[in-house]
Amino acid sequence: MTGSSEKDFKDEEMRSKINNSQVVNSKHVGTDYSYKHEIVWRNVIVFGIVHILGAWGIYLFLTASINWKTCIWNLTLLTFLSQGITSGAHRLFAHRCYKAKTPLKVFLLLMQTASGQNSLHEWVRDHRLHHRYSDTDADPHNSSRGFFFSHVGWILTRKHPYVKEFGKRTDMSDLEADWMVMFQKKYYVYLYIITAILIPVMVPYYFGETLKNSILVCYFGRYVYQLNCTWLVNSAAHLYGTRPYDRSIQPVESWFVSFATMGEGWHNYHHAFPWDYKAAELVDFINPSARFIDFCAKLGLAYDLKTASPEMVANRIRKAGDGTYFLSDEEYETAVRALGPKHPLNPTFNVTYPPPNVTLREEGLPLFEKDLIENNLTQRKIATA
Repeated sequence: MTGSSEKDFKDEEMRSKINNSQVVNSKHVGTDYSYKHEIVWRNVIVFGIVHILGAWGIYLFLTASINWKTCIWNLTLLTFLSQGITSGAHRLFAHRCYKAKTPLKVFLLLMQTASGQNSLHEWVRDHRLHHRYSDTDADPHNSSRGFFFSHVGWILTRKHPYVKEFGKRTDMSDLEADWMVMFQKKYYVYLYIITAILIPVMVPYYFGETLKNSILVCYFGRYVYQLNCTWLVNSAAHLYGTRPYDRSIQPVESWFVSFATMGEGWHNYHHAFPWDYKAAELVDFINPSARFIDFCAKLGLAYDLKTASPEMVANRIRKAGDGTYFLSDEEYETAVRALGPKHPLNPTFNVTYPPPNVTLREEGLPLFEKDLIENNLTQRKIATA
């Protein structure tokens, strides 16, 4: 029995190496729809239980079954922990859109830890991989496989061999040279228990909330709500919206997702200009995270804010956009569709033309401003209506 298990393990390891070898020799990366992801049932069960408890917590919050202090505390948690993801993990650490002084960096690192979305090192690695190979099999949450997979299915299944192999190649040297990031990675579990569970739960309990309600609302409810908002950036913000800056890429502009994620839904712009600290063309329209960074800059905590020039944006719109940037209200009637009101806040608001069919070279797409090069890294077939 033992010998057979060892042999099976070695055979599986060999098959894995063969698959990875094929990836290394691959010159182009797209989506192989014949590939079937293997379900990880442990993840299905764990996330299923967490979502049931989270739904219970959200119900208690929405039905005012908690005291007002717990309500205020939970909203405060959502606000600050969200900045740990949007302004911290995403714009500061993953894209290096700006630089932060130590106090701000520590704050964002703690907020990212408390959000419970894996260690910063792992979060950034997956996100950089997502941008390099967006909407292909090397993208951890490839939206070409549909809403469910890009929203949560990617967490419930084993990683595609492309994700594993290209993930190993992702340059993480900047974070690995940062002692704070590596300290968080090493002690993540302990830091998570303190910042994501103990402190959020014990504060309302100290002020008179029941322990059950504190756990359900301030841990499970908050976590599930915030997690699904983050996941909407991977799913809805790649599938339902317009592409005014670049029609050849899958991400879209989504008012709904921007509203839910403090400005992370201006995704067509963000993938067109990933180094821009605003992650959008505008600061003052459904973009609280950009305002937060601007506020920190005024305090001297954030500096060297990078942004795309108006000329660069205008050129991209003119050369690559889908034309929706300039549409009148009348033209929108035929250019977009939706279930219900044709308003950008409608989650189903979408263009009428088919999404692009993306194939990338092995080098992938630009990630930082320095990555911009003249030669075309993409080979795309854009379907016409």
